[in-house]
Amino acid sequence: MMDWRDLLVSPHTPIRHTLEIIDKSARQIALVVDENNKLLGTVTDGDIRRGLLKGLTLQDSTSLIMNSFPTVASPYDTRENILALMKIKKIHQVPIVDEDGFIVHVEVLNDLLRPVKKDNWVVLMAGGLGTRLHPLTYDCPKPLLKVGNKPLLETILQSFIDQGFHRFYLSVKYKAEMIQQHFGDGSKWGVTIRYLEEQESLGTAGALSLLPEKPSDPFFVMNGDLLTKVNFEQLLDFHKTYQAQATMCVREYDYQVPYGVVRLDKHRLISIEEKPTQRYFVNAGIYVLNPAVLEYIPQNQFFDMPSLFEHVMKDSQQQAIAFPIREYWLDIGRMADFEKANLEFAEVFG
Repeated sequence: MMDWRDLLVSPHTPIRHTLEIIDKSARQIALVVDENNKLLGTVTDGDIRRGLLKGLTLQDSTSLIMNSFPTVASPYDTRENILALMKIKKIHQVPIVDEDGFIVHVEVLNDLLRPVKKDNWVVLMAGGLGTRLHPLTYDCPKPLLKVGNKPLLETILQSFIDQGFHRFYLSVKYKAEMIQQHFGDGSKWGVTIRYLEEQESLGTAGALSLLPEKPSDPFFVMNGDLLTKVNFEQLLDFHKTYQAQATMCVREYDYQVPYGVVRLDKHRLISIEEKPTQRYFVNAGIYVLNPAVLEYIPQNQFFDMPSLFEHVMKDSQQQAIAFPIREYWLDIGRMADFEKANLEFAEVFG
């Protein structure tokens, strides 16, 4: 598949060369950028044809035919939103640009409708005790609790499969045999599933020390008690674009202080803010990691994911970044969350 970077042209590129790029690409679009890859416009076959009808030649500059106000989307837009945008605008390609106008991806209608097979590993953490969901988890591990019409972990698995991923590891401990019996080798879903069996609780990063080999590409790690509509392909592309060693998905969390907050300078009142709302970003339990970070993880010792990120952040040669989640996301940690998930499942995943 052609990389979106192969679609880039400068405004001074001759129309003939831009046409060659469009004809070679299944994406049927060229992206006009400045020297820093900031999007200036787009060109399609239709733009070229209209330019030629106006008397332009194939030797003229692409800037004369480009659409200077193209429809674009944000890295945080959901797959559903982008599909809806394409339908409204009657277009088949949408550049994805960040807040500064730089291209990070290109979404194409056919790609959105037909997932491309991706070899990146997906490690799902499914070994927790689920004590906060007692008595439901006395006889059933939390990942097998039914949300909607199927086990929670099956919904997570299917979300990755729908986006083209097919190589999975499940980290298991509590009632591991039940999870292994349900999912088997993955052939029921047309994928490969292998297991990381924890003898002792190793934490969200420590379990990665059980991987039988080092992956060759960036890989996902995700807690097995989450429901989300995150676009995993977009997340992976975001990780690659910023050349990160580790990417953590984060979620905005609002907390309203139930009192008036008083600010003081010694004994002197400076201000009073009534019931202010504090906003934070919290760890959303979904990560993309480069294989190199596995070197930080000790063998057969408890090691959580925040500790792994702290190691990466301390290394001046490495970069850890955050991917804010705007899509649906729910951590099923408490009974109230489980009940909420069942109420919302049909609407979100139906």
